Amino acid sequence: MMFCASVVEFDPSHNTCCVYDEKLPTMAVFKDILEFMKRLPIQKALTNQHLVFRSHIDHFWKNATYDEKSNVITSSVSLNGENKAIVITEKLVREVLDFPDDDDSPTKFPERMVKGCVLRMGCNGPLNMVHALSHRKGGYDVMRDYQMNMVTALMLNKKYNFSKIIFHYMKENITSGTKTWIYPRFVQMLLDHAYPDLVKDEDKDLLALYHMDNDTLIILSRYHKNRPEQKTKAEFFGFIKSANYEDPDPINHLKWRNDEEMKEKSATYELEKKEEKRR
Repeated sequence: MMFCASVVEFDPSHNTCCVYDEKLPTMAVFKDILEFMKRLPIQKALTNQHLVFRSHIDHFWKNATYDEKSNVITSSVSLNGENKAIVITEKLVREVLDFPDDDDSPTKFPERMVKGCVLRMGCNGPLNMVHALSHRKGGYDVMRDYQMNMVTALMLNKKYNFSKIIFHYMKENITSGTKTWIYPRFVQMLLDHAYPDLVKDEDKDLLALYHMDNDTLIILSRYHKNRPEQKTKAEFFGFIKSANYEDPDPINHLKWRNDEEMKEKSATYELEKKEEKRR
């Protein structure tokens, strides 16, 4: 299959999928985390090993436009030599990726709650994260605000509008003026949903993506050489600790921590940030 090449930056670890292979010896250290990962309500987006094809992704992003008035992304796919239109909406992202959210689901929580949750996880600096849902093509050792909110939602078993975030960064990729092949796995899933009969050449057109396996987890678990090692060991809490954990306060987001413990940790965090700023 012939396809038009785009001058794009593409990192094969971007939009990777997670693989829970407990048979691998080195996975034993992640056993408790894997049990938590398996019960997350976003399994399709995390683990679907969908085959991705260069020509399809290239064609989609080259022809993608965003209509602000109707809030839709429009592009096309090549089917039997003809260009067929495809319209991407937040609703379609929700349907295809099977996200358990709705239009009213939040994308942001109170800053104090997010900081407190991150501190309880034992993080005291730039953070590592499973990057299956990230729009970034690198720099995975630092979390953006929306990623911190995502992690908070998953740790506290809260509703979160994953669909809105994915659609937002797809839109931003179009309107920023520098299109790249972001979300290749998700885009291919959307294309195949609309047009199941797309021609696919696995020998010449397949786009190789990394999977998040035990090697990736080991890399992500290491601290940067310029970052100090953890002095304290974090304890499991929330949904990672118990499969029966329920969102303690889905409306006001107040009942999420042990007050005295978090007051002390939050105060330490603020002092550290002030000291960094002063330096």
